[in-house]
Amino acid sequence: MKKRMSLLLAIMLLAITVLAACSSGGTAEQPSQGEQTEQTPPAEGDKDTTEPPAETGDESQGYFEAENPSANPANALARKDTLVVGMTAPKGVFSPFYWQTAYDKYVVEAIFDSFFSLNGDGTYNNRLAESVEVSEDKLKYTFKLKPGVTYSDGTPVTVKDYAFAMKVYHDSSYDGQSDLMSVHIKGGKEYNEGKAKDISGIKVIDDHTIEIEVTEANAMTKDNLGTIPFVPEAYYGKGYKQGNLEYMKDLHAKPIGSGQYVLKSFSPGQEVVLEANPNYFLGAPKIKNVIYKTTTEETRLAMFQSGEIDMDMVTVNEDNVEALKEMGFLDINIFPTNGYGYVAMNHKDPKFQDPKVRQALIYGLNRAEVVEIIYGQYANVINIPQSSESWAFTNEGIEPYEFDMEKAKQLLDEAGWAPGADGIREKDGKKFEIHFSATADNPVIDALIPVMTQNYQELGIKLTAETLDFNAIMDKKDKGEFDMFFAAWGLTPDPDSTVYITDGQQNDIGYSNPDYDAAMKKGLNAFDLEERKAAYAEAYQVLNKDVPDLPIYQRRDAWAINSRLNGIDITPYKDFAIDLYKAEIQQ
Repeated sequence: MKKRMSLLLAIMLLAITVLAACSSGGTAEQPSQGEQTEQTPPAEGDKDTTEPPAETGDESQGYFEAENPSANPANALARKDTLVVGMTAPKGVFSPFYWQTAYDKYVVEAIFDSFFSLNGDGTYNNRLAESVEVSEDKLKYTFKLKPGVTYSDGTPVTVKDYAFAMKVYHDSSYDGQSDLMSVHIKGGKEYNEGKAKDISGIKVIDDHTIEIEVTEANAMTKDNLGTIPFVPEAYYGKGYKQGNLEYMKDLHAKPIGSGQYVLKSFSPGQEVVLEANPNYFLGAPKIKNVIYKTTTEETRLAMFQSGEIDMDMVTVNEDNVEALKEMGFLDINIFPTNGYGYVAMNHKDPKFQDPKVRQALIYGLNRAEVVEIIYGQYANVINIPQSSESWAFTNEGIEPYEFDMEKAKQLLDEAGWAPGADGIREKDGKKFEIHFSATADNPVIDALIPVMTQNYQELGIKLTAETLDFNAIMDKKDKGEFDMFFAAWGLTPDPDSTVYITDGQQNDIGYSNPDYDAAMKKGLNAFDLEERKAAYAEAYQVLNKDVPDLPIYQRRDAWAINSRLNGIDITPYKDFAIDLYKAEIQQ
């Protein structure tokens, strides 16, 4: 069959004993559309050997092929060389160094390449790398670049560009979300502190060979080194001086890479237009033009029906899945999300600094009701920030925090928050009020806010919500100007992450616990899988007890794909943009 069948893949993932991963962390995403990334690559024929999981009777996940492709709308059929992908509007940060949202990442993945590329099962294969050699002590890594690779402007790709990218990540003024300092490249700290002009552990042997030496290795070292983006130093490094990366912001919407596509235009809030790179080293993409068109929860189904878009991630609920199936011409790919939805709390706010208060907030929120309203059978309440698909997932020693209003009230009493004359709890003369930054046009918010407002009112907490678009909430998050907001994390295949690490690159909420930090370090530094599992179980137990934020659900992802498309490869670990050059339109 022409498509990858997601349920069988998900079952296969449970049997995987070792997974590699992207650089640590995840992807901040619009919760209504998705939660946000080496061995031998799978053979092309491997995609088409499974049977539709819908036949197993599990309607909550699987690959459901179109029942009536002939119903395809005229607008879609008229596009012979153009693919239109619907999504939430990207912010326009099309930089491999600075992107934050999944939607900017889709652009970055189409334009830039690295030594490694992600497979559907969460492992890696060589992309720009011709070979990789690792020393016996795992402290030296020698990467050889494939010959003949060029950037879209025609200039040759060399490992000097890789070395420049390393300088950017180690620059004292770098404030993106990647944390290459944690890779412990020899001389990296000295360069970051301005004590050296170069990173001593990075040696360019020739234009196609580079050696990286680290002072200590861990389970992620090879993959972190292999996923550094190649950027032309002549373009991104023009005028570069240590300690001043401010100029790079002017290049966010003008990217140049060696990847599958080239950015032709960007209309904020409307669309991103990409054109195939005819000189792509793996062969020119089969689809000449790709447009990322902005959609919303209210518009995307109608845009499918009219043929304005060819594929999009759709909020997975019974009504939407039924509506997609009724159109007849859409394939529907439903699989467990490698990510989770959560409510963030600002730990710099005194009212959220007491663990008893945070425990009360999760006991006092009927998460099961919220999940049922939004997703029905297509999601599950979670209690740790990890996908049930991950080898690191655990239920051992995990408190389920089932809805218990009396327990929540007791915890608030113990924390010193007593009900006032108007029923609102008070402490030290301050009322317990929460200002919630809510995403506009979001079905999750539509279900969450009424339930949360009612539950917390009974608990003695006043909740007020302001409605903003997703990017505005991300801006408030970056500035620390929030009480609570709802968002989602897209996870990498490996559980290593900086989201809750003290002062971590992706720690947006200000949480800190040395026991968690220690457990995460133990997991990262272990090479044995069982040792890593035990360490991450310990880390999740700490988070479960501490409740740094309110984990709400792990849901399914649902991608609707026009049946005339072939080669669109999407799994819990891999998004469509990674191998977009393989996709084609059936004529």
